[in-house]
Amino acid sequence: MGDVRNLGSPAAVVLGVGGLYVGQSIISGMTFSALPSVLRDRGLQLDQISLVYLAVLPWVLKFLWAPALERYRLPATGPSRSRSIVLIGGLISAASLVLVGLIGPNSLALLMAVLVVIAFAASTVDIACDGHAVESLSERHHGWGNAAQVGGAYIGAAIGSGLFLILVDRLDWTWATLAMAVLIALLGLPFVLSPAPAPAAPRTHQPSLRDALKRLDMRKGLALAALYTLTQKGGLSMIGPFLVDKGLDLSSLGVVNGAGGLVVGFACALVGGALVRVWGARPILVIALVLQAGALSGLAAAAWSAEVPQALLIGLALASSSAIMALGYVALYAHFMALSDPRQAGIDFTLLQCMDALVSMMGGVGAGWIAHHFGYGAFFGIAGLLAATAVPAGALLSRRSVGSGGVRDGFLLRQRAS
Repeated sequence: MGDVRNLGSPAAVVLGVGGLYVGQSIISGMTFSALPSVLRDRGLQLDQISLVYLAVLPWVLKFLWAPALERYRLPATGPSRSRSIVLIGGLISAASLVLVGLIGPNSLALLMAVLVVIAFAASTVDIACDGHAVESLSERHHGWGNAAQVGGAYIGAAIGSGLFLILVDRLDWTWATLAMAVLIALLGLPFVLSPAPAPAAPRTHQPSLRDALKRLDMRKGLALAALYTLTQKGGLSMIGPFLVDKGLDLSSLGVVNGAGGLVVGFACALVGGALVRVWGARPILVIALVLQAGALSGLAAAAWSAEVPQALLIGLALASSSAIMALGYVALYAHFMALSDPRQAGIDFTLLQCMDALVSMMGGVGAGWIAHHFGYGAFFGIAGLLAATAVPAGALLSRRSVGSGGVRDGFLLRQRAS
């Protein structure tokens, strides 16, 4: 049998993947959380701020170059080329962040152009990172892999949306951005410097989008990704501007996003991993939808109230953007990993994430328009209603097809037979 699993040290894989996820999420936190808050602090309108979400576009379209990249990453013989892809993409991201620091937040059009370049490099690195994780971790180590993905994402988001805002407020935009560029370069080193184990036999499978899309569970997974992203992330894009308009300064918001998001998000990612291990992904996905509906309804009520204690606002924001999101996305990523074929994991996992990114971009742009024209109360109320009505559909779509043992199980059985 030619397509044999490329097992490496679980600790090394988790460390390398976790570092990359922290770095990627620093960029996302800076772009989609910190930058909207900075722009709002400088007086930009909400509908203009929402244009920042166009930088999600490369994450939406990365499935177009994932097959070619996956075929390059997995040659017929020899070790994978994941490390060279990560090295080149990481250098482009760090160098472009330096340029972002020099441009400043006042030239929004030019800034957006560079952020799209960074997103293209980071999304390409993500294809190689996810493929490496799925093919390198055995099923009993999936929990560690999901913790590295979601936990690393929350650490990175805390740095990108929290520490970065504090540095902008205390120093300035340029020095804060340069510090993030250096940090991202350092975070990629564990992955780049880790050894690349060679496969035990030549690879014979030809990775393709068609192979992914012909599987019923993958098509259901795409529908679940769209539904889950709309209901879990749809209400989050306006939380930063909402808190600014409620009187939080950038340093205070940075502490909330940073320290609060890091502690709460990382802790709930670990809790989510443990619960998924005990109960499976499906119940946790449904529980997270119910909890998110409640948190968003609370934000709607706070937006309609004239006087709301700041501690309550912060608590609702942390519950929605950190605690519940971490809990739900550990389960969602575990489901994605189970759906992905290890022989073309970079394509399968990428396709599912692209749906996530597409809905995130559309929801982010639409969120600014709704909040600008109808107010925060209506926006959070609609988001909460969507989360509540999505519970039955989420339960249905996360159910595996009858008689399907999963691509991964079949692959491992074929390995043992060979």
